[in-house]
Amino acid sequence: MPLVTLTSDIGQQDYLVGAIKGRLLRINPEFQIIDISHNLSPFNYPQAAYVTRSAVKNFPEYTFHIVLVNLFESKPDQMLMAFHKDHYLICADNGLLGMIVEEDLDMVMGIPLDKVAIKNTLYCIDVIAKAITQLSNGEALSSIGVPDASYIEKNPLRPLLGDDWIEGQIIFIDNFENVVVNITQEQFEQQRKGRRFKIVFKRDEVIERISGSYADVPQGEKLVLFNSAGYMEIAINKGNAAGLFGLKGYTGKDPQVTSMMQNRLFYQTVKVYFD
Repeated sequence: MPLVTLTSDIGQQDYLVGAIKGRLLRINPEFQIIDISHNLSPFNYPQAAYVTRSAVKNFPEYTFHIVLVNLFESKPDQMLMAFHKDHYLICADNGLLGMIVEEDLDMVMGIPLDKVAIKNTLYCIDVIAKAITQLSNGEALSSIGVPDASYIEKNPLRPLLGDDWIEGQIIFIDNFENVVVNITQEQFEQQRKGRRFKIVFKRDEVIERISGSYADVPQGEKLVLFNSAGYMEIAINKGNAAGLFGLKGYTGKDPQVTSMMQNRLFYQTVKVYFD
Protein backbone atom coordinates (compact mmCIF):
# COMPACT_ATOMS: atom_id res chain seq x y z
CA MET A 1 0.00 0.00 0.00
CA PRO A 2 2.20 2.90 -1.23
CA LEU A 3 2.25 6.06 0.89
CA VAL A 4 2.25 9.13 -1.39
CA THR A 5 2.64 12.78 -0.42
CA LEU A 6 1.71 15.79 -2.54
CA THR A 7 3.37 19.20 -2.48
CA SER A 8 2.58 21.90 -5.04
CA ASP A 9 2.19 25.57 -5.88
CA ILE A 10 -1.24 24.90 -7.42
CA GLY A 11 -3.36 26.42 -4.63
CA GLN A 12 -6.82 25.31 -3.54
CA GLN A 13 -9.01 27.61 -5.62
CA ASP A 14 -9.98 25.22 -8.40
CA TYR A 15 -10.47 21.55 -9.19
CA LEU A 16 -6.89 20.56 -9.95
CA VAL A 17 -5.69 19.22 -6.57
CA GLY A 18 -8.82 17.07 -6.32
CA ALA A 19 -8.38 15.90 -9.89
CA ILE A 20 -4.76 14.92 -9.19
CA LYS A 21 -5.87 12.76 -6.26
CA GLY A 22 -8.61 11.23 -8.39
CA ARG A 23 -6.15 10.29 -11.13
CA LEU A 24 -3.76 8.77 -8.61
CA LEU A 25 -6.52 6.65 -7.07
CA ARG A 26 -7.93 5.65 -10.45
CA ILE A 27 -4.57 4.16 -11.40
CA ASN A 28 -3.95 2.63 -7.98
CA PRO A 29 -6.81 2.59 -5.42
CA GLU A 30 -4.34 1.40 -2.78
CA PHE A 31 -2.45 4.69 -2.69
CA GLN A 32 -2.51 6.44 0.68
CA ILE A 33 -2.35 10.14 -0.20
CA ILE A 34 -1.24 12.84 2.23
CA ASP A 35 -1.07 16.57 1.44
CA ILE A 36 1.99 18.48 2.61
CA SER A 37 1.03 21.84 1.09
CA HIS A 38 -0.56 23.25 -2.06
CA ASN A 39 -0.05 26.90 -1.10
CA LEU A 40 3.60 27.36 -2.01
CA SER A 41 4.38 30.61 -3.78
CA PRO A 42 4.27 30.01 -7.55
CA PHE A 43 7.63 29.03 -9.10
CA ASN A 44 9.49 29.66 -5.83
CA TYR A 45 12.21 27.00 -5.74
CA PRO A 46 13.88 27.98 -2.43
CA GLN A 47 10.53 27.85 -0.65
CA ALA A 48 9.51 24.56 -2.27
CA ALA A 49 12.87 23.00 -1.39
CA TYR A 50 12.61 24.09 2.25
CA VAL A 51 9.05 22.84 2.74
CA THR A 52 9.67 19.52 1.00
CA ARG A 53 13.01 18.85 2.71
CA SER A 54 11.60 19.66 6.14
CA ALA A 55 8.53 17.45 5.72
CA VAL A 56 10.10 14.40 4.04
CA LYS A 57 12.29 13.35 6.97
CA ASN A 58 9.22 12.90 9.18
CA PHE A 59 7.59 10.24 6.99
CA PRO A 60 8.11 6.47 7.08
CA GLU A 61 10.87 5.05 4.93
CA TYR A 62 10.05 4.34 1.28
CA THR A 63 7.35 7.01 1.07
CA PHE A 64 6.85 8.50 -2.40
CA HIS A 65 6.96 12.33 -2.37
CA ILE A 66 5.48 14.03 -5.44
CA VAL A 67 6.47 17.69 -5.80
CA LEU A 68 4.53 19.60 -8.44
CA VAL A 69 6.24 22.98 -8.69
CA ASN A 70 6.83 24.73 -12.01
CA LEU A 71 6.24 21.58 -14.04
CA PHE A 72 6.49 23.43 -17.31
CA GLU A 73 9.49 25.72 -17.00
CA SER A 74 10.47 24.15 -20.32
CA LYS A 75 8.85 21.57 -22.55
CA PRO A 76 9.29 18.38 -20.49
CA ASP A 77 10.77 15.17 -21.86
CA GLN A 78 10.85 13.31 -18.56
CA MET A 79 9.89 13.34 -14.92
CA LEU A 80 12.49 12.49 -12.31
CA MET A 81 12.31 9.87 -9.57
CA ALA A 82 15.17 9.94 -7.06
CA PHE A 83 15.90 7.64 -4.15
CA HIS A 84 17.58 9.44 -1.26
CA LYS A 85 17.93 8.44 2.39
CA ASP A 86 15.25 5.76 2.00
CA HIS A 87 12.69 8.11 0.43
CA TYR A 88 11.51 8.57 -3.15
CA LEU A 89 11.33 12.10 -4.55
CA ILE A 90 9.43 12.75 -7.78
CA CYS A 91 9.40 16.08 -9.58
CA ALA A 92 9.89 17.81 -12.91
CA ASP A 93 13.33 17.98 -14.48
CA ASN A 94 13.67 21.68 -13.69
CA GLY A 95 16.52 21.92 -11.18
CA LEU A 96 14.38 21.62 -8.05
CA LEU A 97 15.54 18.11 -7.14
CA GLY A 98 19.10 19.11 -6.26
CA MET A 99 17.85 22.10 -4.28
CA ILE A 100 15.71 19.80 -2.13
CA VAL A 101 18.43 17.32 -1.19
CA GLU A 102 21.45 19.70 -1.26
CA GLU A 103 23.84 16.74 -1.70
CA ASP A 104 24.60 13.77 -3.94
CA LEU A 105 21.67 11.49 -4.67
CA ASP A 106 21.66 7.72 -4.16
CA MET A 107 19.75 7.14 -7.42
CA VAL A 108 18.05 9.26 -10.08
CA MET A 109 15.80 7.73 -12.72
CA GLY A 110 14.25 9.50 -15.67
CA ILE A 111 10.62 8.59 -16.34
CA PRO A 112 10.08 9.27 -20.06
CA LEU A 113 7.06 11.20 -21.28
CA ASP A 114 5.38 10.30 -24.56
CA LYS A 115 6.68 12.65 -27.22
CA VAL A 116 3.29 13.06 -28.88
CA ALA A 117 1.17 13.29 -25.71
CA ILE A 118 -0.37 16.55 -24.52
CA LYS A 119 1.84 17.14 -21.50
CA ASN A 120 -0.47 18.75 -18.97
CA THR A 121 -0.44 18.23 -15.19
CA LEU A 122 -2.87 15.31 -15.21
CA TYR A 123 -0.93 13.48 -17.91
CA CYS A 124 2.24 13.83 -15.81
CA ILE A 125 0.37 12.47 -12.78
CA ASP A 126 -0.75 9.42 -14.78
CA VAL A 127 2.87 8.72 -15.72
CA ILE A 128 4.04 9.18 -12.13
CA ALA A 129 1.28 6.97 -10.70
CA LYS A 130 2.07 4.15 -13.10
CA ALA A 131 5.79 4.35 -12.27
CA ILE A 132 5.12 4.23 -8.51
CA THR A 133 2.81 1.24 -8.96
CA GLN A 134 5.36 -0.62 -11.09
CA LEU A 135 8.12 0.03 -8.57
CA SER A 136 5.91 -1.02 -5.66
CA ASN A 137 5.11 -4.25 -7.50
CA GLY A 138 8.80 -5.08 -7.76
CA GLU A 139 9.35 -4.38 -11.45
CA ALA A 140 12.91 -3.70 -12.62
CA LEU A 141 14.02 -0.09 -12.85
CA SER A 142 14.95 -0.59 -16.50
CA SER A 143 11.31 -1.37 -17.33
CA ILE A 144 10.07 1.79 -15.60
CA GLY A 145 12.53 4.44 -16.74
CA VAL A 146 16.14 5.34 -17.44
CA PRO A 147 18.47 4.69 -14.46
CA ASP A 148 21.23 7.24 -13.82
CA ALA A 149 19.53 9.72 -16.10
CA SER A 150 21.07 13.12 -16.72
CA TYR A 151 19.02 15.99 -15.33
CA ILE A 152 19.02 19.76 -14.86
CA GLU A 153 20.89 20.98 -11.78
CA LYS A 154 20.60 24.31 -9.99
CA ASN A 155 22.68 25.41 -7.05
CA PRO A 156 20.95 25.10 -3.67
CA LEU A 157 20.37 28.39 -1.89
CA ARG A 158 23.06 28.35 0.80
CA PRO A 159 24.05 31.01 3.34
CA LEU A 160 27.14 33.10 2.65
CA LEU A 161 30.05 32.62 5.06
CA GLY A 162 32.84 34.87 6.31
CA ASP A 163 35.32 34.49 9.16
CA ASP A 164 33.21 36.61 11.50
CA TRP A 165 29.77 36.46 9.94
CA ILE A 166 27.12 34.37 8.21
CA GLU A 167 24.43 35.77 5.93
CA GLY A 168 21.20 33.96 5.15
CA GLN A 169 18.16 34.56 2.96
CA ILE A 170 14.51 34.50 4.00
CA ILE A 171 13.09 31.37 2.38
CA PHE A 172 9.66 31.05 3.98
CA ILE A 173 7.04 33.11 5.80
CA ASP A 174 4.48 31.00 7.65
CA ASN A 175 0.81 31.58 8.44
CA PHE A 176 1.73 33.54 11.57
CA GLU A 177 4.18 35.66 9.53
CA ASN A 178 7.14 34.13 11.31
CA VAL A 179 10.20 34.43 9.05
CA VAL A 180 12.37 31.38 8.26
CA VAL A 181 16.00 31.93 7.23
CA ASN A 182 18.16 29.36 5.41
CA ILE A 183 20.61 29.07 8.32
CA THR A 184 20.39 25.80 10.21
CA GLN A 185 21.29 25.45 13.86
CA GLU A 186 24.22 23.25 12.87
CA GLN A 187 25.56 25.87 10.44
CA PHE A 188 25.09 28.60 13.03
CA GLU A 189 27.01 26.74 15.75
CA GLN A 190 29.81 25.69 13.38
CA GLN A 191 30.34 29.29 12.33
CA ARG A 192 29.85 30.70 15.83
CA LYS A 193 32.61 28.61 17.48
CA GLY A 194 31.39 29.58 20.93
CA ARG A 195 31.60 33.33 20.26
CA ARG A 196 29.08 36.02 21.14
CA PHE A 197 26.84 37.12 18.29
CA LYS A 198 24.30 39.62 17.09
CA ILE A 199 21.63 38.90 14.49
CA VAL A 200 20.88 41.89 12.27
CA PHE A 201 18.06 42.39 9.76
CA LYS A 202 16.43 45.34 8.03
CA ARG A 203 19.69 47.28 8.60
CA ASP A 204 19.02 48.23 12.23
CA GLU A 205 17.03 45.48 13.98
CA VAL A 206 19.29 43.49 16.31
CA ILE A 207 18.79 40.34 18.43
CA GLU A 208 21.58 38.98 20.62
CA ARG A 209 20.16 35.77 22.08
CA ILE A 210 18.53 32.57 20.85
CA SER A 211 15.18 31.74 22.44
CA GLY A 212 13.87 28.25 23.09
CA SER A 213 10.22 29.16 22.45
CA TYR A 214 8.03 32.13 21.58
CA ALA A 215 7.10 32.52 25.26
CA ASP A 216 10.70 33.32 26.21
CA VAL A 217 10.03 37.01 25.52
CA PRO A 218 7.12 39.26 26.54
CA GLN A 219 4.14 39.52 24.21
CA GLY A 220 4.92 41.87 21.32
CA GLU A 221 8.72 41.44 21.57
CA LYS A 222 10.90 40.11 18.76
CA LEU A 223 12.94 36.91 19.09
CA VAL A 224 15.04 34.39 17.19
CA LEU A 225 14.77 30.63 17.66
CA PHE A 226 15.49 27.48 15.70
CA ASN A 227 12.24 25.90 14.55
CA SER A 228 11.15 22.25 14.42
CA ALA A 229 12.94 21.82 11.09
CA GLY A 230 16.19 23.16 12.59
CA TYR A 231 16.16 26.51 10.74
CA MET A 232 16.58 30.02 12.13
CA GLU A 233 13.27 31.79 12.60
CA ILE A 234 12.55 35.44 13.37
CA ALA A 235 9.26 35.96 15.16
CA ILE A 236 7.28 38.24 17.44
CA ASN A 237 5.50 36.70 20.41
CA LYS A 238 1.80 36.97 19.47
CA GLY A 239 2.72 39.23 16.55
CA ASN A 240 3.57 39.16 12.85
CA ALA A 241 7.26 39.69 12.21
CA ALA A 242 7.11 39.78 8.41
CA GLY A 243 4.39 42.42 8.33
CA LEU A 244 5.80 44.59 11.09
CA PHE A 245 9.36 44.64 9.73
CA GLY A 246 8.44 44.56 6.04
CA LEU A 247 10.45 41.35 5.51
CA LYS A 248 10.10 39.51 2.21
CA GLY A 249 10.85 36.00 1.04
CA TYR A 250 13.82 35.49 -1.28
CA THR A 251 12.84 34.06 -4.68
CA GLY A 252 16.09 34.03 -6.65
CA LYS A 253 14.28 35.42 -9.71
CA ASP A 254 16.10 38.73 -9.99
CA PRO A 255 18.74 38.45 -12.74
CA GLN A 256 20.97 41.34 -11.64
CA VAL A 257 21.52 43.66 -8.72
CA THR A 258 20.09 47.12 -9.39
CA SER A 259 19.90 49.92 -6.83
CA MET A 260 16.25 49.08 -6.24
CA MET A 261 17.04 45.39 -5.79
CA GLN A 262 19.92 46.24 -3.45
CA ASN A 263 17.43 48.03 -1.23
CA ARG A 264 15.09 45.04 -1.37
CA LEU A 265 17.90 42.71 -0.28
CA PHE A 266 17.92 44.38 3.12
CA TYR A 267 14.38 43.03 3.54
CA GLN A 268 15.24 39.52 2.27
CA THR A 269 18.47 38.79 4.13
CA VAL A 270 19.60 38.28 7.72
CA LYS A 271 23.21 38.64 8.84
CA VAL A 272 24.85 37.23 11.97
CA TYR A 273 28.05 38.85 13.28
CA PHE A 274 30.37 37.01 15.67
CA ASP A 275 32.92 38.49 18.08
